[in-house]
Amino acid sequence: MNERNWAGNLTYRAATLAHPASVDEVRAVLAQGGPVRVLGSRHCFNDIADTDGTLIALDRLPVVFEVNAERDAVRVSAGLRYGDIAPLLEAEGLALANLASLPHISVAGAVATGTHGSGDAIGSLASAVRALTILTASGEIRRLARGEDGFGGAVVSLGALGVVLDVTLDVEPTYQVSQYVFEHPSWDAVLADFDEVTSIGTSVSLFSTWERTDFVDQIWVKQRQPEAREAARESLFERLGAEPAVAKRHPILGVDPIACTEQLGASGPWFERLTHFKLEYTPSAGAELQSEYLVPRADAVAAIQSVRMLAGQIAPLLLVNEIRTVRADDLWLSSSSGTDAVGIHFTWKPEEEAVRALLPTIEAALPETARPHWGKVFTLDPAEARSRYPRWHDFTALAAAYDPERRFVNPYLERLGL
Repeated sequence: MNERNWAGNLTYRAATLAHPASVDEVRAVLAQGGPVRVLGSRHCFNDIADTDGTLIALDRLPVVFEVNAERDAVRVSAGLRYGDIAPLLEAEGLALANLASLPHISVAGAVATGTHGSGDAIGSLASAVRALTILTASGEIRRLARGEDGFGGAVVSLGALGVVLDVTLDVEPTYQVSQYVFEHPSWDAVLADFDEVTSIGTSVSLFSTWERTDFVDQIWVKQRQPEAREAARESLFERLGAEPAVAKRHPILGVDPIACTEQLGASGPWFERLTHFKLEYTPSAGAELQSEYLVPRADAVAAIQSVRMLAGQIAPLLLVNEIRTVRADDLWLSSSSGTDAVGIHFTWKPEEEAVRALLPTIEAALPETARPHWGKVFTLDPAEARSRYPRWHDFTALAAAYDPERRFVNPYLERLGL
């Protein structure tokens, strides 16, 4: 087949890639038997989406975009990207509460892996899911809604239950956001006032290359309008020793910021500010690897300090490290399940052997509460990874009920013990 993931570090082992154009065609693919997985926007950096059998891409299924009568939810095709549905929502005068750093990812893939944006008061992308429709390997359609038995396990599902056909998301009235960048605040000062720093905007991201350990390279603040805390924000960053950026910035130092959303306080629609990158450009560096670990907020400062201590080993392989916050949810396999979380995200140079050699050192230094992002590169022992999710055994029972023949179980899930 010779198909690769977005980063180019993985060639899928699947024998066949199917592009069904209807639900009946999806059923026909499933009826052929054998192992099967669903392929999203290919933004995973490990083999979570791979299989020895057939990969199913949802990009040719009919587009679904239906706002409910109450105008507080929208049902969308699972294969659509956030960048596809955002302008459609804006045209309806509606918005999502959160977006990831790039709009290029598919709704179903992002939700299934627990992908998130940033904000003390904002949950992961999966927390916005109100309902979803799943086509099982036997051809049965099941619809689960928030509050129903099994819903908490079906959202962040790692693709183990079946083919997600559509997802219903919470929406709200549209809003404007302004984005600001501050440079070179003291790490010591930031960590001393970490809660105040991450709460100073709707969404806050800290970027560092770890070439220097005395200051943070950049802090990006995305703020919903109208804003009530401008004076507090300016006072905080003055106290941290930070300076407002005088020109547009890219998270990776020295890279042209043309691909980034607008900054310097210019107000714009939510979907043109909550992401870091514009849909029409290749996001981030393109050729890269990614790892991420989410820790309970109570462990965040210690976790960041442990990374800081390893700066000399990390910096030569690193493009940029981003630190963000996520509100707690009750989804069984969400990395913020049961706890407000802080994500420590590494965008690596495309040197996988060296990155994988370093990751055990990072994982050993992080608190034992750290949960790796399901779709990114990690080396944590699978038994240890699943032990950090109290509802793991409930999830395995749910997966067995939806897929008793284990058609959707691939080597990745087998390693996890599914």
